[in-house]
Amino acid sequence: MTETLIAALFVFVLASFIGFEVINKVPPTLHTPLMSGANAISGIAVIGALVVSGSRDTSLSVILGLIAIVLATINVVGGFLVTDRMLQMFKKKEVKA
Repeated sequence: MTETLIAALFVFVLASFIGFEVINKVPPTLHTPLMSGANAISGIAVIGALVVSGSRDTSLSVILGLIAIVLATINVVGGFLVTDRMLQMFKKKEVKA
């Protein structure tokens, strides 16, 4: 059990570090397409968290699943708001005569 936890923690820390480094190297012009991809991934995370937290007994996995649902939903909504705001910047403005 302890070896599995240490291995999972190692993978999590490594994935977090690599993800942070990759995102920092992205130019600002690509953030909107990446945000759309992040929204899709977060949507998948919401569905996975719903499956995990749907069991009848209360355990650590159910609590973590609920936290994952909340965080992934915030990420999805925030991503859509940022994407919408960036797309609004590229709309042509009406010229009043």
